[in-house]
Amino acid sequence: MNGLKKILGILWIAIALVVGYFGITVLGIPKITSGKQEDLVFGIIILFVLMPIISGGLAIFGYYALTGEYSDDKV
Repeated sequence: MNGLKKILGILWIAIALVVGYFGITVLGIPKITSGKQEDLVFGIIILFVLMPIISGGLAIFGYYALTGEYSDDKV
């Protein structure tokens, strides 16, 4: 089971990278450069608020799973 958790830790880190790339290139920068006021506000919220929370949380969760913080033998 601990081996599976380590493999899934790598998967969570990879998902964090993909979500970060998608959020920046598809949702963030195009909205900021569109020139409309409502898109600018949405793009700033995506880039500076949501992306660090989402991709950072996934990466930290994956790191903890990879290093064995969720292993069964800890007391």
